[in-house]
Amino acid sequence: MADDTARAEPAIPLPMVFGRVVIVGGGCYGSYYVRQLRRARERGAVVIRELIVVDRDPACAVAQEQSTDLRFVESDWAAFMDRFLATPADADDAIVPSPLMPHLFLHWLRDRAVERDRSSAVAIEPPDELEGVPWQRVGNDGSRYVSFAEWMCPVNCIEPRICPHTRGVRDWDMSRTAAATPNLDAVAVLHCTHRTYGVGMIDVRDIQAADLVVARTFETRGAALPVRILVGTVSNCHGALGVLRVGGSPAALAE
Repeated sequence: MADDTARAEPAIPLPMVFGRVVIVGGGCYGSYYVRQLRRARERGAVVIRELIVVDRDPACAVAQEQSTDLRFVESDWAAFMDRFLATPADADDAIVPSPLMPHLFLHWLRDRAVERDRSSAVAIEPPDELEGVPWQRVGNDGSRYVSFAEWMCPVNCIEPRICPHTRGVRDWDMSRTAAATPNLDAVAVLHCTHRTYGVGMIDVRDIQAADLVVARTFETRGAALPVRILVGTVSNCHGALGVLRVGGSPAALAE
């Protein structure tokens, strides 16, 4: 006797939908991310309303393409972020950071803090060394750059549960480690997560929410005493960490 029960068709995964996606840099990393997002688009894995690439070099690889499927913006990264992040973001806007960029979002938060109260002192200082993190360096901008990897990771690593290098379970998490930093008034960790085809992104709304954390922490404590807020831009394995110190007098910050 024939089985007339209808067989369920396998579910077709829905594409990820984004509004504006900004790629930081139009050189080797940026052009790689453009290629990957194009592949994702062609195969129905992602829908992007507007793809934007930002680089100060008009002769960078992406600018030379003269493509119609993206908008190239010739600008210093920090200047672009000042304009872009100061405007209301849609819930599906995102930024693709570059592995070699400075701590752009910490610098933006610092500048926002200065604009809010020009009578208060604002400074960036490196956080204390993180326990259990094997690679750490303090950069010229005051950020502490950290990594659980003591090897060179490929640019397209999605940081899976099983580490491709060690072949063991990835039992580390930079967001959790950074959030445990002591002697802070608040923590704002921006997590870059894999979205599609090896491309990691940070949601714009999370960056703007970090600005609210800074403002509210400062308002709660008042201007007399400085507040110390850890700002981290991290993935599971790597990160840039800086302490934004806001409030008090310039002399107090020099102590």
